[in-house]
Amino acid sequence: MRALEPDVLATMWDAIEPLIPPVIDQHPLGTHRRRISDRVCFEAIATRMILGCSWVDVETIFGRVVSDTTLRCRRSEWVAAGVFDKLADIALHAYDRIIGLDLSDCAVDGSCQKAPCGGTGTGPSPVDRAKLGWKWSIITDRNGIPFGWTTAGANRNDIVLFGPTLDSAAGRGLVQEIETLHLDKGYDSSTMRTATEAAGLTDVVCAKRRKPGEPKPAKVKIKAGSHTMGMRWPVERTNSWITNYGQLRRNTDRRHAHRDAALALATVAIITVKLVKWAERWQP
Repeated sequence: MRALEPDVLATMWDAIEPLIPPVIDQHPLGTHRRRISDRVCFEAIATRMILGCSWVDVETIFGRVVSDTTLRCRRSEWVAAGVFDKLADIALHAYDRIIGLDLSDCAVDGSCQKAPCGGTGTGPSPVDRAKLGWKWSIITDRNGIPFGWTTAGANRNDIVLFGPTLDSAAGRGLVQEIETLHLDKGYDSSTMRTATEAAGLTDVVCAKRRKPGEPKPAKVKIKAGSHTMGMRWPVERTNSWITNYGQLRRNTDRRHAHRDAALALATVAIITVKLVKWAERWQP
């Protein structure tokens, strides 16, 4: 996977290093074991997120230079300091400055995934025989770059997460720049219309629900990407990108904040890969 390449991990590390709160060593004698490098811990945490392996496995992958307990503690420290959320904001700002977000056509969609260990923010999945799962809801630009997201249990309906997803994008000051918002028929409700009106979105393309007893409309060939068909495929493709990361596809964390951090880190990995590819275009 491209996210595991050294140049991608190095780029992510350069962005996250200034965000990590400094730790002052106050041991009186200085004869204790030295603190493991933050960079080693970051690369181990990112590797676990990408591969979906256990903490014990990632300890083995890194030659046991860092323990699984240390990785858990370091991850919790950074989550408490908001490091991963800040990193996602920096990655989005860098992408918008270098390549540019295309907010002419945006889309919102959710995706259910497994969470076998349960914990806060999980619920019975309606698409997996009521097994425990979790769900994310994201909004993407025309090229599939996510700029707003939220998470909940797999039993929460997409329309319930629609408002918080818009709020996440609004927190980054991007909702006002959306020209057209594309939604599937699952969002066709008064809740969606109220949320879009409150956000100032006037051009919304939403597939209509078919009422009980109403005949199925005849199939009509529509040009891909047209306004009638909508532009939902970029967000569906992005959901596929995120699902490729093992810890997102089958999450074993038991705390909501840890799942949110994994989603933010996956988003940063997606954006970083795009930026690295963009830089490579200008290399001989």
